[in-house]
Amino acid sequence: MQVRHLMQHDVLRMTADETLDVAQDVMRLGGVRHIPVVDGDRLVGLVSQRDLLHAAASSMLELASERERAWLGTVAVRDVMTTRLHTVGPDQPVADVVALMLEHKVGCLPVVDGGRLVGIVSETDCLRHLARVLDIDVAKHALPELPRGE
Repeated sequence: MQVRHLMQHDVLRMTADETLDVAQDVMRLGGVRHIPVVDGDRLVGLVSQRDLLHAAASSMLELASERERAWLGTVAVRDVMTTRLHTVGPDQPVADVVALMLEHKVGCLPVVDGGRLVGIVSETDCLRHLARVLDIDVAKHALPELPRGE
């Protein structure tokens, strides 16, 4: 199976000039943990929930939620986004995705085609695929064996 069959095509995106309060809202409302950062269609970075947690000094500074949000509104995405990214192409095998995620301990990989962001594939997408494969295996083993023709 190729990445194109597994990836999410409609990807929420941000620009590097947007602020972390917006990133936090997008993640919460969109139910996502990673947002590609683009300049036009060109991928320039990735901001994750982990980046937000590291940037939000709320636990260290014990800021009230309102003050934390105001502070996040002063921090640009560019200041915390990851720029050294591992990416995959839409025609790569899913096995490559899994190997890259395991090797680099990342939760998603942006999918890039000709320098353009065309999707994202996450560990959740991989787990959904694994669940389908396991269901097929269970169904296969539940079928009666057919007698072999001699």
